[in-house]
Amino acid sequence: MTVMCDGRQTLTMGQAARELELRTGEFELATQLGEVRTIPAGPPGRRRVPAEEIDRLRAEPGFPDALRERVRTVGTTEAAELMGIGPGRFLRLTRAGCLGPVRFYPNRYGAVVWLYLTTEIASFADREPGLMRGSIPAAMRVMLAGGQDWRGRQWRGRRVAQLMGQAEDRWESAAVIAAVLPPEELASVVDDPRERSLLRELRPPFASVITATAAARESFDRVLTAEEFDEVMWYRVNLSRALATARRDAPARPREATSARRRPPGFANRPSRTGTYGSVTELSRGRKSPSWTTETSSLPSRS
Repeated sequence: MTVMCDGRQTLTMGQAARELELRTGEFELATQLGEVRTIPAGPPGRRRVPAEEIDRLRAEPGFPDALRERVRTVGTTEAAELMGIGPGRFLRLTRAGCLGPVRFYPNRYGAVVWLYLTTEIASFADREPGLMRGSIPAAMRVMLAGGQDWRGRQWRGRRVAQLMGQAEDRWESAAVIAAVLPPEELASVVDDPRERSLLRELRPPFASVITATAAARESFDRVLTAEEFDEVMWYRVNLSRALATARRDAPARPREATSARRRPPGFANRPSRTGTYGSVTELSRGRKSPSWTTETSSLPSRS
């Protein structure tokens, strides 16, 4: 059943997935990538799909196979086969940041399995034929020998940009950035406990992953958290900027959120944040991946 939202007919996520003939994971990724547009609807965090978006996608040539192909993902072995290279070389390219994963899941033993878009794999192979054969560039060899692995930060950077693109106010934007910082780093940047509490409340879901074992849960949490010094500093700086803007635009909101939680039953409290995201800022554009060519002679500078 469709529901009117801001004068537009809309469908729930489940209804939209069925109309578009997508499995749950495919539909979730399609919304994250912007292949299926969604709009805020009702309580904070809830989103729906406009009926005209369903009509647009169903009218595309090749529906639904064309849409499914745009959100098709593969693991390391199949990705390497698609590129015509060995799994070992593909692994080195992804660790060096040449290709960023779009999804992941930890297996029961805690090993992280990364998934990549087939469209991005094909595009990279066409764009960088020099990296498909021959010697790995010297700078890349140095980076990999030092244990560098950009897969986690590539996924985090992509996901932060997606979530920032849907935040509805400045505090929600700040909450997206805060979500990837280690607790001690967050406390260092945000010394007001009321603000930290609000940022935790507004934290959006970063991934829908089932973690059946303690090892899987530990791996899941590790992927969601920035680790290396330069990445942590990047998010610290941008969180400080986002907070300065939020404090200027809505200085009373942390106090209001605290008092709302303290009110007795019968008062209308703001629902906990479970799923909306943030406005695109320089954060989503500034952190670039390494750029490798066969002529690379120095390690990339990283913001």
